[in-house]
Amino acid sequence: MRYSVVAVGKAKAPYADDLGHYSKLLSRYARVDVIEVADEEAVVRRLPERAYVCVLDSRGQAYTSEAFAGWLEQRRQAGVDVCFAIGGAFGIELPSADHRLSFGPLTLPHMLARVVLLEQLYRAHKILANEPYHH
Repeated sequence: MRYSVVAVGKAKAPYADDLGHYSKLLSRYARVDVIEVADEEAVVRRLPERAYVCVLDSRGQAYTSEAFAGWLEQRRQAGVDVCFAIGGAFGIELPSADHRLSFGPLTLPHMLARVVLLEQLYRAHKILANEPYHH
């Protein structure tokens, strides 16, 4: 499976270290392309064609880790790549998105949301592979 993460802003320490860590762990299960852009307009321009677009939004659908793994598996079964869009400090409005994903009602800093996304993708693949995960 292939994921794209199109996100506003360039990751710096300590987030860059965490992103690198989870990208490396996740590479065993899926290809992940992280595309850093300058602003919301650039996010729209960099969305891959024919990808299932999921925007991170505190008002979106929240899942347990197991349910999120099931959601990803449904996309994989459908044969679609998933692109996650993450706005900057003020979020992003993306009316054309196929889905809105929330990590809960709290508003997370956009760089932290990026780390949480990669960690949850890794966790989901461990769940789908019936492998333990205790990080």
